[in-house]
Amino acid sequence: MSDLNFWILFLSTALALNIAPGPDLLYILTKTIANGKRVGIASALGVCTGALFHVASASLGLSAILVSSAIAFTIVKYIGVGYLLYLAYQSFRSAGTSLNITSNGEPKESAWKAYKQGVLVDILNPKVAIFFMAFLPQFIRDGHGAVPMQLLYLGLLVVAVAVVVEVTYVLLASKLTNKIRSSKRVSVLLDKVVGTVFVALGLKLAVSSST
Repeated sequence: MSDLNFWILFLSTALALNIAPGPDLLYILTKTIANGKRVGIASALGVCTGALFHVASASLGLSAILVSSAIAFTIVKYIGVGYLLYLAYQSFRSAGTSLNITSNGEPKESAWKAYKQGVLVDILNPKVAIFFMAFLPQFIRDGHGAVPMQLLYLGLLVVAVAVVVEVTYVLLASKLTNKIRSSKRVSVLLDKVVGTVFVALGLKLAVSSST
């Protein structure tokens, strides 16, 4: 396979995988709908930063521990489940206040908080580690450098594509929902929806396996 064909195949596959709706994208969209563009972008960057951790782990071989050890996978998984349920609890408890707009027009949830949450949501999802361990080795080529280095730069490219795709989703979602966030009634409903999404993500992670 020529270099051009290889990169067309790799980048188109990475794009397709990132466009397809998944738990990370669902999390980012709920943050965007609830709090606007700035918080949504921060959430996306946080999730992608968490993905960089998994890329580094895959290139160093650390992700193989999660794949091969049921105990390690289960520990990380249930920490992730607990964190998602904690976020759900916060959303249900806020009764709409977290989605209100402050007097200067900014959302009450800070972009920095959303970024940190995004990092943890992704790092504490062992399925992301398994994804990179399963996906990246398919594109390793003989004679193109050490395997860890290839895993690293291919993983970085997947994350770069994810940033573009997720920020695009954020911009579209924000544009569609700008007018509804100022309504108290809608904000209460959105908080309940966000909490429900976090519960669903937590349950989905809880029943997942390392296979």
